[in-house]
Amino acid sequence: MRYVRVVNMREVVLDTETTGLNADDGDRIVEIGCVELLNHLPTGEEFHTYINPGMTMPESAFKIHGLSDEFLRDKPGISDVLDAFLDFLGSSTLVIHNAEFDLKFLRREISVVGGSRELKNPVVDTLSEARKKFPGAQASLDALCRRFKIDNSDRELHGALKDARILSKVYFELLGGSQTDLKLINDVTHVTPSKKNNRVERVYDITTEEKREHEKFLEKIKNPIWLN
Repeated sequence: MRYVRVVNMREVVLDTETTGLNADDGDRIVEIGCVELLNHLPTGEEFHTYINPGMTMPESAFKIHGLSDEFLRDKPGISDVLDAFLDFLGSSTLVIHNAEFDLKFLRREISVVGGSRELKNPVVDTLSEARKKFPGAQASLDALCRRFKIDNSDRELHGALKDARILSKVYFELLGGSQTDLKLINDVTHVTPSKKNNRVERVYDITTEEKREHEKFLEKIKNPIWLN
């Protein structure tokens, strides 16, 4: 028998809701949700806050997340919650779906508040990872939930914490999910040697549309190595 020491790896799954799509045009963050992971699994520790953006909520954004001016009126401003948020992140790797969008908003908010704090954490973009793993297929959060059979039935409206919780499940599946033979435990894990790989191959159903998109993707590849 052999023993493997498992290093506790902390990650934070993060999502935001905003007043619009363009931070450079003055759109602001109105909700932040974070889920702490240890060795890719949720610990139960979370960070969640609503934020008063100091501006009127556009109807187009309200239809996405349902956060109204009236609801946000008595919520704290970004300067009131920024330190607690960054303290929760620490130096951990951030797991974000379409990371460029959220990071641009977060860095914009940090610059507005001022001070010496920065956001330099390593980042895993699950949108990019999904596109690499399933080229040509849809890679939205809803599409990945369908692929991995993750229940997102209560996601009629977006919500930062709700979506971060869902993304933590999607991320686990992107990493291989329950295929792994090694159960991670906080300190020392006893591993029973095996002469063969006992992993069960997982088969994912694809839609007709995903199959068509995949075929289009393959047509763009010139001189594929599998035909040489």
